[in-house]
Amino acid sequence: NSSSQEHSNPQTPIQEKLSISQKLRENSHLPIKEQITLYRKLKEENPDTYNFENEDELTMYGYGYLWNNEVKKAIEIFKLIVEQFPNSANPYDSLAEGYLASGDTLLSLANYEQALALNPDNFNAEDQIERIKFPKKKQETPAERFVKIFPADAYKEDLEELGKRLVAVHPEVFKFISKEDFWNNIKEKKAMISPNTTYGHFIWLCSDIIASINCSHTSLNGFYQESEMLSKPFVFPLQTRWVNNQLFVVDALNNGKQVNVKDEITSINGKPVAELVPDIYKHIVSQGHIETTKNHFFNSWSTEMIPYALGLPNKFSVKIEGITKVIDLDKADSFKAPYPDKSLERGDTDLTLELINDDKTALMTIASFNYYPWNNFTVFKDFIDVSFNEIREKGVENLVIDLRFNGGGSSESSIYLLKHLVDKPFTYFTNTEATVGQIPFEKGFRGKLFFMIDGKGESTTGHFMSIVKNLKLGTIIGEELGSNQFCTAGQTICRLRNTKLLFYVANSASRVAVTNLPDDRGIMPDYTVTQNINDYFNNVDTVKEFTLKLITE
Repeated sequence: NSSSQEHSNPQTPIQEKLSISQKLRENSHLPIKEQITLYRKLKEENPDTYNFENEDELTMYGYGYLWNNEVKKAIEIFKLIVEQFPNSANPYDSLAEGYLASGDTLLSLANYEQALALNPDNFNAEDQIERIKFPKKKQETPAERFVKIFPADAYKEDLEELGKRLVAVHPEVFKFISKEDFWNNIKEKKAMISPNTTYGHFIWLCSDIIASINCSHTSLNGFYQESEMLSKPFVFPLQTRWVNNQLFVVDALNNGKQVNVKDEITSINGKPVAELVPDIYKHIVSQGHIETTKNHFFNSWSTEMIPYALGLPNKFSVKIEGITKVIDLDKADSFKAPYPDKSLERGDTDLTLELINDDKTALMTIASFNYYPWNNFTVFKDFIDVSFNEIREKGVENLVIDLRFNGGGSSESSIYLLKHLVDKPFTYFTNTEATVGQIPFEKGFRGKLFFMIDGKGESTTGHFMSIVKNLKLGTIIGEELGSNQFCTAGQTICRLRNTKLLFYVANSASRVAVTNLPDDRGIMPDYTVTQNINDYFNNVDTVKEFTLKLITE
C-alpha cells in the first residue's frame, strides 16, 4: 500500500534483471536445440544478469510456438521448464498439452497425471485425464448445464467455497467491501437457494458475490459462460443502450413492427428500468465504485443480462415512453453477443498516428498497452519511436493521445510512452525493486498534450493516466477512467467443487507513485464529455470533436 512507498533517488535507477525469454526471442532464428544450449550457457555464465526465476515468461515463450503450430519447438521449451522447475505443476501441464497437440496421448497422460499429483486442485489436468481415458464419453452441453439442478447443499457448499477462495487468493479482497458485508452477502445468497434452483440461477448469484469485491481483474471471465448457456427463447429480444440514465432501443431485432429504434424503454416485465439496471450493475465487475466500466459492459451484454436479472422469464413485455399500452414482445429469433459499438471509428490496429490541421495536431491512438518484453514489446517501441520522430520533424504543436478502449497491458509500454512526454525524472512503481528511477528522453514532446479516456481504460491505463494527472502533463477529456493508480493483476483460475463453476481471481496488486488520488474512483477528466443517443446513431465521435474544438479555440 501507499505507506510502503520507497523514497529512492530517481536519478539512480535500480538495475533489474534482463528477461531470459526476450533473449531467446532475439535468437529465435536459431534451431530450438541451440536456443536451449544458449539458455544453459547464460545461466551458467551470467546467473545474475538474466531472470531465470520467472517460470511464467518462459512458459509464454513456449506457448508462442504452440499457438503458431510449431509443436515440436513448444515441447522442447516445455521440457526445459519441467527440468528447471521440477516441483511446479504448471510445466507438466504445459508439456502434457504439447504432447496432446502432437498426438502422443500416452506421454500427455503421464504428464497430466504428474501435474495433478503436484497440484490436486489442477482441474484442467483432471479433465484432460478423463478425456484421454474415456474419449467416447459424452460431454455436457451448455444448454444442458443451464437447466441442471444440483442438490441445495451442493450449491451452498460451493458458495462457501467461493468466498473462501476469493479471500485466500485475492491480495486486497476487503479493500472496497468490509469483511462483514462480504460474508453477509454470501449468507443471503445461500438463503436464496431452493430445491428448484438451476445452475443458470446459481451462476447469477455467484456473479453478485464476485462483483461485490469491486475488482476488475476478478470475474467469471466476462459474460461468456452465462451467454453460452442461454438459448434464444430466454434472450431479451431487443438490443438496448443505457445512456444518461435512459434505456434506448438500438436494434429492434425481430420486433421491428412493435418497437422502433430510438424508443425509450421505461419498464420491462413491470419493473422500472431505473431499478432494473442498478440491480444488474451489482453483477458487473469494475474497480472500486467506477460505473463507467459497467455502462460499457451492460451495453455489450444487455440482451443476456436482462433475462438473468428478471429471473429468466419465458416472455417479455415493455413500456415505451409516450405509449400507454404494454407491448408484448415476440421471442428472439437471433441476437448478437456481445453487441459491438460501431458508432466510433476505430482503426485496424491498436496503434495509429494521424496528422491533421496542417500537421499542427497529431492524433495518436494507443488502444492497448499489451506489449511485453518477453513477447512483442519491440512492436510498441518501434511505433512510438517512429511516431515521435515524425511529430518532431513536422513541428507538431498539439498531441492528442486516444486511450479509449485500452484495457491495459505491460508497465514497460506505459513507461516508454511516458518517457516521451515528461521533462524530468519520475518514479513509476512505489514498492518494487523494478522501474523506480525513470529518466525521460532528451528529445521528448514539449507541445500541448490532450488525453481522451473512457470507462474501458483499465489496469495499466490507470497507472499511466494517474501519473499524467499527478504531473499535470495535459488536458484530459472524456468520462471517468475505468482504473487508477492502484491495480490488481494476474489471475488464478479456480473451479468450485460441486458445480464446476469457473472463476478468475486476481492474485497480485501494485500501485504507482501517486498518493493524492482516491483508490475507489477512476481518473477523472478535466472535461466530462459523453456521447448522447443522437450522436450514437449519427456515428459522431463526441469526445474527439470536443477535443479538436478545444484545441482550435
